[in-house]
Amino acid sequence: MKLTHFIATAAAALTVSGAAMAQEKWTMTTTWPTSLELIEIDKHFVELANKLTGNDLTIEFFEGGALVPAGEVFGAVESGTIQAGADWPGYWAGRNSAFSPLATTASLFNAVDYVNWIQQWGGQELYNEIYGKFGMVYLPYGVTNNESGFRTNKKIETLEDLQGMRLRLSGLEQGRLLEKLGGSQVSMAGGEIYQSLERGVIDGAEFSTPNVDFSGGFQQVTTHWATPGWHQSASIFGVMINKASWDALSDETRETLTIAAEANLIWSLAFTEKRATEAYQKFKDAGIEITRYDDEALAKIQEMANIVIIETACENPDSAKVYLSQVEYLNDYAKWRDASAPFNLGRTPNGPDVEKLRECASK
Repeated sequence: MKLTHFIATAAAALTVSGAAMAQEKWTMTTTWPTSLELIEIDKHFVELANKLTGNDLTIEFFEGGALVPAGEVFGAVESGTIQAGADWPGYWAGRNSAFSPLATTASLFNAVDYVNWIQQWGGQELYNEIYGKFGMVYLPYGVTNNESGFRTNKKIETLEDLQGMRLRLSGLEQGRLLEKLGGSQVSMAGGEIYQSLERGVIDGAEFSTPNVDFSGGFQQVTTHWATPGWHQSASIFGVMINKASWDALSDETRETLTIAAEANLIWSLAFTEKRATEAYQKFKDAGIEITRYDDEALAKIQEMANIVIIETACENPDSAKVYLSQVEYLNDYAKWRDASAPFNLGRTPNGPDVEKLRECASK
């Protein structure tokens, strides 16, 4: 009787111990301060993930700058100092230029193109391949459509108006494209843009979608807005996860996080499009003069963007591999998109030469 009781007690203790070991607690931060509305995409994912994973995983979320500076989030996740970090992949293009097209494209993808490509045309595997080089797993969980464009105190209506302008601009290819158009790229964190515009340190700036720009107060320090944002036709956001932390989770919890990310991806598109529409009107009500490039100018930008994409991609086989996959998707999807136009999802851009990308990807 005593031996039987001991064995039963020991088995129960082991079961409780195993359950306790299965419970994980993660620390997660982001590149965004609470003052910028992009953080809402991160918060929504964390809320959803915590709800779906139940007792298996709890994610404690900290705003940008609370644990490490925004530019150090990548390194903190890579080293395992924290388990997860929310980002925009383009910030890490200095580590590997392939992060740039994983974040945004110049005049290529719209938001639905990114969703299609990530979920059905092999994009997710490429995120994990590139982030995997740094010991991380990546879950894309946020997408925004076309970014606002440049906010300035000088009217921009033509490409000639960009000549000599010092503009805050994110992105490797985006900066090179701006230089071909006669402007110069100035890099700075989102939190520095307002004061730089106010003090005239820069001639203008882009940052994000209208709602995020409005949350940044740019209507207070600029008078003009040039649309569309050809430099970033859509953007992806997500969470970097330390590979060892990811591997420590159960298969079920990993699947649950993946489901949460996929749900958040679609939610973020509807959320930000609604908020962008509201903010567009707010900018108009604030007296901002809104101009738009004509079709001829946008066609010229597309032509020059293709050149920059090929040049940049061919400097790095990883970048070429990502772009090749994206352009192959565009060419494949064009069969149906063009056949069902104008009732389908956006346009098929006259993008870069797929064979040149294929050649560079194979080096």
